[in-house]
Amino acid sequence: MNALAATNRNFKLAARLLGLDSKLEQSLLIPFREIKVECTIPKDDGTLASFVGFRVQHDNARGPMKGGIRYHPEVEPDEVNALAQLMTWKTAVANIPYGGAKGGIGCNPSDLSISELERLTRVFTQKIHDLIGVHTDVPAPDMGTGPQTMAWILDEYSKFHGYSPAVVTGKPIDLGGSLGRDAATGRGVLFATEALLNDHGQSIAGQKVVVQGFGNVGSWAAQLISQRGGIVVAVSDITGAIRNSKGLDVASLVKHVAENRGVKGFSGGDAIHPDSILTEDCDILIPAALGGVINKENARDIKAKFIIEAANHPTDPEADEILAKKGVIVLPDIYSNSGGVTVSYFEWVQNIQGFMWDEDKVNTELKTYMNRGFKDVKEMCKTHNCDLRMGAFSLGVNRVARATLLRGWEA
Repeated sequence: MNALAATNRNFKLAARLLGLDSKLEQSLLIPFREIKVECTIPKDDGTLASFVGFRVQHDNARGPMKGGIRYHPEVEPDEVNALAQLMTWKTAVANIPYGGAKGGIGCNPSDLSISELERLTRVFTQKIHDLIGVHTDVPAPDMGTGPQTMAWILDEYSKFHGYSPAVVTGKPIDLGGSLGRDAATGRGVLFATEALLNDHGQSIAGQKVVVQGFGNVGSWAAQLISQRGGIVVAVSDITGAIRNSKGLDVASLVKHVAENRGVKGFSGGDAIHPDSILTEDCDILIPAALGGVINKENARDIKAKFIIEAANHPTDPEADEILAKKGVIVLPDIYSNSGGVTVSYFEWVQNIQGFMWDEDKVNTELKTYMNRGFKDVKEMCKTHNCDLRMGAFSLGVNRVARATLLRGWEA
């Protein structure tokens, strides 16, 4: 099941739980605006290259639309639509005043030089600058992009609209980025994991953890969980996978990855096949890479007791049903990976106020939001007698539906 079909399915199940009017349900499902632009740039060798850029603005009932921009070969309309919709529900679950959006360019950033990436980013910004804005749609980094990409967008946007640091989040600190933003999604995963384990009378200390995807989110989650006494026994990234049943030295692994651009070759663990990472023996599995990795083919072989979704839509609906029958607890992405967008909200607030917070304040506020979010999700689970995914979806959809009705939507 592709990302959009899976997301629509979960939305419709939540809508039924809430008893939404069918016309309102359809209205919430249809994106506010879909943008597709052609981006042609001169390459360093003088030839021209064309790429297709997308921005899907899903909903603005609760505030400006918010969502990342990814540079990846698989960026296509269905995926961007699904991710934009997920952002709508995610910001509502986090209870921050945003709607959802997502964007991207179909390209392989590793095939482009820094100057080519800058030209591509600036052309993309030129094409969409009048459709984004501080109180309209606020982009952020995603897969294949980062603070430098946001700096280029900020600079190009400001040429048209004047200096506007709040138009993007995830910026370099020197341009108004927030302290703590780099680790925010991973730290949110830590707080979400602690909240779930506390609900089951457990703590992180001594838990065996597997992290699939050792990029920004996965590496920060591994580091922070390890510092809390969790035992990270296996990790993977695009270069390979490694395992150490006694626990990997995460600090040394982070250093190795920085020097070698991947986990492959790390001497503190044994190499394993990347496809086996999800079925390694562990207490907690953290998928932190691409979507759809947990499916009906491998769900029966998963040994983890808890799955914390650090990636977007990593679990297919068919896999959800299999995992539920096995008694595996899945903490859904629209709650568990919301730390990034929450601290993006803090960054936006700091930019608008022109007043910067220290890192302790950022992290303390993030923990407050994550703990409150878990409590709110659990309340919806009790109200509707449903699992955590439906609890989160019904919470998010309900908040957006209420805002839509209050603003004067007519059936």
